[in-house]
Amino acid sequence: MSEKTEKTERLSVFKTYKLYIGGKFPRSESGRVYEVTTATSAADAAGKGKWLANAPLSSRKDARDAVVAARKAFGGWSGATAYNRGQILYRIAEMLEGRREQFVREVADAEGLSKSKAAAQVDAAIDRWVWYAGWTDKIAQVVGGGNPVAGPFFNLSSPEPTGVVAVLAPQESSFLGLVSVVAPVIATGNTAVVIASEKSPLPALSLGEVLATSDLPGGVVNILSGRTAEIAAPLAAHQDVNAIDLAGADDVLAKELEIAAADNLKRVLRPQPVDYATTPGTERMTAFLETKTVWHPTGSLGASGSSY
Repeated sequence: MSEKTEKTERLSVFKTYKLYIGGKFPRSESGRVYEVTTATSAADAAGKGKWLANAPLSSRKDARDAVVAARKAFGGWSGATAYNRGQILYRIAEMLEGRREQFVREVADAEGLSKSKAAAQVDAAIDRWVWYAGWTDKIAQVVGGGNPVAGPFFNLSSPEPTGVVAVLAPQESSFLGLVSVVAPVIATGNTAVVIASEKSPLPALSLGEVLATSDLPGGVVNILSGRTAEIAAPLAAHQDVNAIDLAGADDVLAKELEIAAADNLKRVLRPQPVDYATTPGTERMTAFLETKTVWHPTGSLGASGSSY
């Protein structure tokens, strides 16, 4: 008699999503999580989508840890050459291209899109990284330069990064919108603490895995998930956060955060209607740049002036 072999069904390995802080992948220090489900249409908004994963529910402590990591990374990142930053941003695009199918699936689930529409979103996001990579060594030429003055002086203006930027990612555009607000911040030498879309955080958390293997120094981008208002409040008031992008805030929350940010004169980029599918301008890069102007004597007024 021949023995019958029983065929067992293989169980899937569910992914554990984690935060991305300082180049590492911690769980929230609170130990809290919340359910992330597939998008539902307007017709069945009363229903509940399919369970996808449990995402970390970040705490105020996680937000503070992310700011510490971003500040620690700022000196090295802002001091890197613009060409080197461009290479690293391009490397991110390369890594995303290799994991394209994963992000297509996650974006389709997050936003309720067909596979073809999700693929278009992911392709546009990859191209967006390449677009900003090309700007890293050009933006200074656009917004800086020599200024005409009356007198024997050179007057030169050059852009410098603002510092640590808190970024509220768009709520609806879970991946293309996310990339569109994060890439310009780091392209110009800033570091970022990013709050992912509250209802669709998984593409953002997966992006952390790409950033960790793309030569981007740890701490340059830190990604948190959870309740946007809960995490954003301490970031807006944090004395070591230099600027905040309110792209993912509604009108009420944006007003509250802008008031909190005024305590230490943060730069604030207010929320505005944006079609992330269109080619961006330079506004999101220049929003987080400071202008340094240097006066230098020329001719007989300065010993080194004749060298110009």
